[in-house]
Amino acid sequence: MMWSNFIWFALPAILLWLSSGALVYSKKNERLSNLLMLAGIAIFAFFIAGFWIHIERPPMRTMGETRLWYSMFLSIVGFVAYRRWKYPWLLSFTAVVATVFVVVNLVKPEIHSKSLMPALQSPWFVPHVTAYILSYAMFGSATIGAIIQLWKKDQNKGVFNFIDNMIYVGYGFLMLGLLMGAIWAKEAWGHYWSWDPKETWAFVTCAAYLGYIHIRLRRNKKSNTVALWFVILAFILLMITWIGVNYLPSAQSSVHVY
Repeated sequence: MMWSNFIWFALPAILLWLSSGALVYSKKNERLSNLLMLAGIAIFAFFIAGFWIHIERPPMRTMGETRLWYSMFLSIVGFVAYRRWKYPWLLSFTAVVATVFVVVNLVKPEIHSKSLMPALQSPWFVPHVTAYILSYAMFGSATIGAIIQLWKKDQNKGVFNFIDNMIYVGYGFLMLGLLMGAIWAKEAWGHYWSWDPKETWAFVTCAAYLGYIHIRLRRNKKSNTVALWFVILAFILLMITWIGVNYLPSAQSSVHVY
């Protein structure tokens, strides 16, 4: 399954996801909406599996490859969260955001070689990246919830519970990824932490989400509003860590830029 085949899987997945989101948002045929969402996820997962076999390595090295996983994980998290909390906007918006990342991959294709540098030829590679991208998907869903909550200004307790759960579980995966990365770094480079740009921004992002957790402990209306803005701020920091750092001059010598 070559990258040139991606468009023939991406377009059906996008159509299915957006159709599912439109159906559930308009409260028409929830069962069909669920089937469409699952079909889109299955098509996308099939491409990733085939692409993995073709390039003979985990497709997790380049930015485009991580966007593949993010699109799929976000659609999965959005679907599971919708089934749990029954917020129509959740499935709809996660479908839209997942589509945006797929479109970016279509507009900006990358060269996906079969080679994998020695440092990445580690058993920690797949679980480390998977934990991180899964946490990013959960944080993305929480951010959608925070934006909706701020827009509606209704301080819905159920939405706060959804945001809290997404961030608590996402933070667990984030720290798991961080710990696995530290062990991997020790094996590959001889030290757990070097404070290079990627690691520094990762620390800042972890601190921001930890800040949200502490703010939520106060449980009052004023602190709730601050917490919602904190979710958005933390997600911006997360995007800088994941994508933005690669464009910093200081990051060009980073061991995390491949």
